[in-house]
Amino acid sequence: MAQDKKTTFYNRSLERALQILNAFTPERPALPLGPLAEALQLSRATVLRLCSTLVSYGFLHQDSVSKEYTLGLRLVGLGSIVLHSFSLRKTASPFLDQLHKQVGKTLFLAVLEQGQLIYIDKREDAQNPITFTSTIGTRRPSHWGMLGPMIMAYLPDSEVEELLKKNPLQATTKKSFTKNEPFKKWLAQIRKEGVAIDVERTFDGITGLAVPIRNFQGKVVASLGVCFISSAVDSRAMKRISSAAQKTAGAISREIGYPGEPKPGR
Repeated sequence: MAQDKKTTFYNRSLERALQILNAFTPERPALPLGPLAEALQLSRATVLRLCSTLVSYGFLHQDSVSKEYTLGLRLVGLGSIVLHSFSLRKTASPFLDQLHKQVGKTLFLAVLEQGQLIYIDKREDAQNPITFTSTIGTRRPSHWGMLGPMIMAYLPDSEVEELLKKNPLQATTKKSFTKNEPFKKWLAQIRKEGVAIDVERTFDGITGLAVPIRNFQGKVVASLGVCFISSAVDSRAMKRISSAAQKTAGAISREIGYPGEPKPGR
C-alpha cells in the first residue's frame, strides 16, 4: 500500500522510480521509453532521467539495439537474498523453538548479505529479556557481536580486509576490539574452535555465543547465536548452552543439505 502523500518524508522521485519498476509484468517484460512514459503518465524527459539512473545501478537494463528497457540483474540478486533468508528462516524455525525450550535464552539467526549482518529470526528470553539488542530485520556491521565474526571467520582474508575497511571496528565497551590484528586473531580462534564467544565486547554485562550453519556445499551461510546476561550463566551452564547450540546448528545444516556434522576449519 502506498504511503500517504502528505507524510513528511514522502519522496516523489522515489515514487516515480518505483512506478517504473512496477510497470514491468510477465505480459510486458520489455518496454520502450514512449510506452513507458505513457503508461506512467509522465514526460519522456522525466522517465528517461529516472531510467538512466536505474540502469546505472543495475535495476534496469536497456537493449543497445531495440532501446527497450527490461528489469536488471540487480533485482535478481536482491530477490535471491530475500528468498534465501525466508527459506532459511522457515527451515530453522522449529529447531529454534526446540533450542529455546532447552536453554531459555535469547536466540538469534543471522546472515551476512551485501557486507552487512542481517537478523532474520529471534527468540526472546521471557525471564530476562535483553531489550536493547537487535530485532528481526536489523542490519549491523559485519563484525558486530558474535554472529558477524562467526561468519567472517570462514571468509577469505581478502574479504575480511574489505569488510573491515568498509566498516572499521569501533568500541562499544572497554573490552571491544578496536584494532584489526587482534580481531583477525580472534577470527582464527573461532575458525579453529567452531564457536564464537563474545564476553561483554559488544554490550556491558552481556555474553553471547554463536555457531555456524552450513549449506550443501559446506559453506557457512548463517550463524545461530545465544545471548544472555553474563552473571546469570556459570561455566557449566555455558558448556551446556554451547553444546545445545552446536547440535541445533548441525541439525539445521543437515536440513538444508549439508552432508555431515559441521567441523571447525574452512
